[in-house]
Amino acid sequence: LFAIFAFATCGGYSGGLRLSVDCANKSESDLSIDIAFAYPFRLHQVNFDAPTCEGKRREKLSLIGDFSSSAEFFVTIAVFAFLYSLAATVVYIFFQNKYRENNRGPLIDFIVTVVFSFLWLVSSSAWAKGLSDVKIATDPDEVLLLMSACKQQSNKCLPVRSPVMSSLNTSVVFGYLNFILWAGNIWFVFKETGWHSSGQRHAADTMEKQSSSYNQGGYNQDTYGPAGGYNQPGSYGQVGEYGQSQSYGQSGPTSFANQI
Repeated sequence: LFAIFAFATCGGYSGGLRLSVDCANKSESDLSIDIAFAYPFRLHQVNFDAPTCEGKRREKLSLIGDFSSSAEFFVTIAVFAFLYSLAATVVYIFFQNKYRENNRGPLIDFIVTVVFSFLWLVSSSAWAKGLSDVKIATDPDEVLLLMSACKQQSNKCLPVRSPVMSSLNTSVVFGYLNFILWAGNIWFVFKETGWHSSGQRHAADTMEKQSSSYNQGGYNQDTYGPAGGYNQPGSYGQVGEYGQSQSYGQSGPTSFANQI
């Protein structure tokens, strides 16, 4: 849908401007000079007649510039993105098993998504620059400068109507929205390739190996267990006043006092 909006707002555009040339001799004036242009914006091929204010003679002029390359590139990317999205939708719904076979489908899908994301960025930027140039070339004030009659102060040249560029501005917005949409979809297609799950399995195996190595190490052994001398009641031989041998452990001093 976003691709349709992108190429429809650009490829279906047609607009125009109207100028007025009021000569000192009113009979030579032309107050309604209409200039129409459309996609693909080969403005140098747009011709129009203008009065010279020198008798009945008129001059044939044309707009300046050829911006078809950026406009056609943008529309071409939009059309191919629409066709690929349509084909991918059919594959996702009806050929899911074939799509996942040997991981070839997700891999191709991932590569194509990355390529389209890059192309959307490039084409949208190129068309944004091209649209800026189109606006300058079709500015009524700029077009009036092309007329010889407007270089004479005795004649009055005025813009009557400027071209409406709202749909072309919308096409640029949809171009960048398509870039964001396709770039964001890279992550979801990446997870379909299996690389994401394999990376998680590798991380889990690494953590399991590290855990097992710590469990086998000496840190988990009870070094100070029952066999240790410090955990057993100490036995110290003591000789009492009457020559009897006495032994006491942790409560040794108390037993010694009782015996005495």
